[in-house]
Amino acid sequence: MPTWGNMEWLSLASAAVAVCGAAAAALFSYWQQRRLRSREQRDYMDRYGASLAWAAFDLQSRLFNILHGHDIDQDPARGNGFLTSFLTRGTPREADFVRRSTVFVLAEYLGWVEILRRDVQFLDLGRSRLNARVMRQISRIGSSLSRIDTASNELRLFGAQQRAVGELMVHPDGEPGRRRCLGYAEFCSKLEQDREFAAWFSDPLADVDRLAADTARAVGRLKDLQVELVALIDLLDPRRERFPQFRLAYSPRRRSRG
Repeated sequence: MPTWGNMEWLSLASAAVAVCGAAAAALFSYWQQRRLRSREQRDYMDRYGASLAWAAFDLQSRLFNILHGHDIDQDPARGNGFLTSFLTRGTPREADFVRRSTVFVLAEYLGWVEILRRDVQFLDLGRSRLNARVMRQISRIGSSLSRIDTASNELRLFGAQQRAVGELMVHPDGEPGRRRCLGYAEFCSKLEQDREFAAWFSDPLADVDRLAADTARAVGRLKDLQVELVALIDLLDPRRERFPQFRLAYSPRRRSRG
């Protein structure tokens, strides 16, 4: 027959086992939640990172064309640059396309930044060095886009304006993990039919015309912005699988003297 001392010891042992079991279950649950959050984080960054990379690529490509076109315009023997060819001297249809598409690629980039912010802001970015670097680079691009320059303010958007444009570009039918931006046709349709929507883009659209008239003043700002976008693409596509060839940071061509 067990003595009272033995019973007390058995009770204490059972309690200890129960506590250890509860602690192990809690630890396992915590580990499992962290694993699920990490997987969710990777899924979101994989899904949205590709779209953000394409948006950044399209925007930097347009900036490169504008800047490189400005270099071409400086040498009459080389013909006309991008804005001169299609906006200043192009047909009304070509001019309208260049104007709208330039603003669209800027707005689309901001839209994907807003999507990333909405769906990833509650995840633990600090545990992923790459994700943290991506978010820091996005912040640098935002600072470059809002930078005050006494020589030029074309395509400048301050932080709150960047957020507003990004919000407008997020498709209303999306949901966490499955969001998307407005397409170009949807963007143009809303410009024509929604006055409140169009009001946010009136200044950027006018900025494209100002750039066509005088790109020189904006070269410094737009060059810095384009270089920062290329740096973001390098983070999102380090192996150059999506953009193996067309990945140029703008460098102005030196004109020969003579």
